[in-house]
Amino acid sequence: MTKQHLDRHLELRQQLAADLELLASLEAAAAPRAQRLDGMPHAHGVSDPTGNLAAEIADMRETVARRQAAVAHSEETVAAYIGTIEDSQTRMIFRLRYVHGMAWKEVAAAVGGRNTENSVKSVCYRYIARGGLARMGRPRKAEVPV
Repeated sequence: MTKQHLDRHLELRQQLAADLELLASLEAAAAPRAQRLDGMPHAHGVSDPTGNLAAEIADMRETVARRQAAVAHSEETVAAYIGTIEDSQTRMIFRLRYVHGMAWKEVAAAVGGRNTENSVKSVCYRYIARGGLARMGRPRKAEVPV
């Protein structure tokens, strides 16, 4: 797994969140509103704002469904990769960042200790740069043949 794959997954999650927010605002705009009762005619032309909003909402729901499917597929791959990480702290850093979508500062706070934004980022990028083979923490004891 490369940093580009992980960043793409994170980007998909962020796009999904933005799409969901836009859908919510469209649905809120489609809610019934009070009429202006000032006695003046309001016909500036023929239009159907409710129909236009309904079409936009339907399109956005399709976009959200496609994006959710893409995120689910990507998350399967990312979760499988994260499951192969032996060191529990490194695995937690990856899970918080790429599965839960936390910012590096939030990851550092969740991991605790004296970890900073830069230190958790370095652990992650170092692990990826080494091909995911390096262990963080104590080295594994040499196996003794029986």
